[in-house]
Amino acid sequence: MKASKGKILTILSNWGYWGVELTGPLAKLEKAGYQLEFATPTGARPEALPPSWDPEYFDPPLGVCVTTLGDAEQVLAFKDSPRLDHPIDLSSWMPSRPYHSAPDFLRRLEAYHVDLAARRSELEGYKALFLVGGSGPILDVVNNHRVHDLILGFHALGKPIGAICYGVASLVFARDPNERTCLLRGKHVTGHCLEFDYQDGTGFVGTDLNMGPPPYVLEYLLRDAVGPEGAFHGNFGKPTSVVLDYPFLTARSLQCSHEFGDRFVDMLDHGLRRSGW
Repeated sequence: MKASKGKILTILSNWGYWGVELTGPLAKLEKAGYQLEFATPTGARPEALPPSWDPEYFDPPLGVCVTTLGDAEQVLAFKDSPRLDHPIDLSSWMPSRPYHSAPDFLRRLEAYHVDLAARRSELEGYKALFLVGGSGPILDVVNNHRVHDLILGFHALGKPIGAICYGVASLVFARDPNERTCLLRGKHVTGHCLEFDYQDGTGFVGTDLNMGPPPYVLEYLLRDAVGPEGAFHGNFGKPTSVVLDYPFLTARSLQCSHEFGDRFVDMLDHGLRRSGW
């Protein structure tokens, strides 16, 4: 059996991930010798969004069926895997930052920082962080301060951070609560461009909720986050958009999944630090 080159901490929503945005990069990374370790906000098993294994699913903004037969087969082969049965529970692994109104706030804040330092020391055991997309992250990953603390921890260690689709939004909000400056400032990134956004039909696993359009325009968030020193690259009209500006590897949407996996391997194995613009 081939020895593992190391573990990649992979964050999945409990409200639905887009299948190939996990399985596409997973196939490339595992072929290269890396092991994916899964985590969710509650520790519950993550579920793939049904359209992500349906070749007949029609994407209104793009005017085409977006799930290829090959991608559907890949997702179907993995979505019920026992490997997803017992993910890390972020709510018990990462500490909770106390409210300022909490009784004995100062002691609680000190305890939070002690616990956070201990958790961050455990990140030394991982090669990279991977944030999977889909609509689910909108609800439980993007504005999850435990996820933010993981991003900050990997960033402080200089380790790679890959994000695809709405997983990219987490990078906008991962900020030190004292400095409150964005990690993406001055960086080149890609993400869901305005032209890809739904006007209706943003749904989730485990509920009949139709949010309608997404609650924010990711392109606008990213353009503001990178500031005048950086740049957002939507690459509308091009079949894929994957941008690497180390330590951040970002991808626009599901069509980029396999290329995103290739660039992830290039970053880890070949020292690639810039590509896509």
